[in-house]
Formats: sequence, structure tokens, C-alpha cells
Amino acid sequence: MAVPNYTYLKLKMLGPNGVIKIESSYEHAYDCDVQCIEYAEALVEAETLIVDLDRLGIQLTKPKHRVGTFEPAEAVKLVPVDPTCPDDRALRISATLDIK
Repeated sequence: MAVPNYTYLKLKMLGPNGVIKIESSYEHAYDCDVQCIEYAEALVEAETLIVDLDRLGIQLTKPKHRVGTFEPAEAVKLVPVDPTCPDDRALRISATLDIK
């Protein structure tokens, strides 16, 4: 139920306490337009790059993320979260850390 007026850059809609009016400036509208054009040009360039790479036989692949358990690179030790509670909840920290 909003009524946009592009000539005056205003949007009016009915609110709980009367008419809500949202206004903008021509400078802001121009900046938004420029950003949209830059974004569209970047998309076209990316699509062109993909087509060119396909012609050359180069396939773009996304890095594959492995799903599974985390394997630490170095030795770890388990520190219980709550020593009074035997629920096996523990933090894994590096075994080479200083006591400080």
C-alpha cells in the first residue's frame, strides 16, 4: 500500500499514526545509480571472464571443504570445563603452551 513518486523521490505509506513519508535527495539517488551501474559492469566482466576461461579449457572450481572431525596440527591436552562435573566436556589446548 506504498505510493512511490519517482519525480520527487518520495515514498508515502499508511502507518499506525498517520502517513509515513520517506524522502531522499537527488545526490543520493545519483550515488545509488552509479553503484548499481558499477555492480552490473562487474557482473558482466565476471561472466565474460568465465566464458573466456571455458573457451581456454580452464575450469574454475570452488575449494572443497571437508566435513568431518577437526584434526589439530600439534599435540593437544584436554582441560575439563568443570572439574566437579564428570560429563566429559573439555577444552582442547596446545600441549606446548606455557603455564603463564
